[in-house]
Amino acid sequence: MIVVDTNLIMYLLIQGERTEEAERVFKADSQWLAPFLWRSEFRNALAFYMRRGALLLERAVQIMQEAESLMQGNEFVVPSQSVLALTAASSCSAYDCEFVALAQDFGVPLVTADRQVLSEFPTTAVSPEGFNP
Repeated sequence: MIVVDTNLIMYLLIQGERTEEAERVFKADSQWLAPFLWRSEFRNALAFYMRRGALLLERAVQIMQEAESLMQGNEFVVPSQSVLALTAASSCSAYDCEFVALAQDFGVPLVTADRQVLSEFPTTAVSPEGFNP
């Protein structure tokens, strides 16, 4: 069981240069957890792809459904106190700290490619390349 950030879900479901990396993480541990926030971030990324002409609406909806299916039952509300404490102790956004807080609450790693999160939370966050269950 691991916490993953929204980008890792994107890398897994939208073919690109980081898809293999995400697939390797998924094969190593397929029980992915995330705060409910991932949904809004994911929809925002899909909107970006649609506006750039890289995705049609129908495909974006299909990808969102795949993502929701993947994460079903593994989405959580994160206590505000935990998020705010992590935000106060770092320069990371509250959005990023939701993922960190969830990982710390479950005592599992957060797999992320976010350099700032990796730098500020080295005992919680691990890069996809460095992830070894």
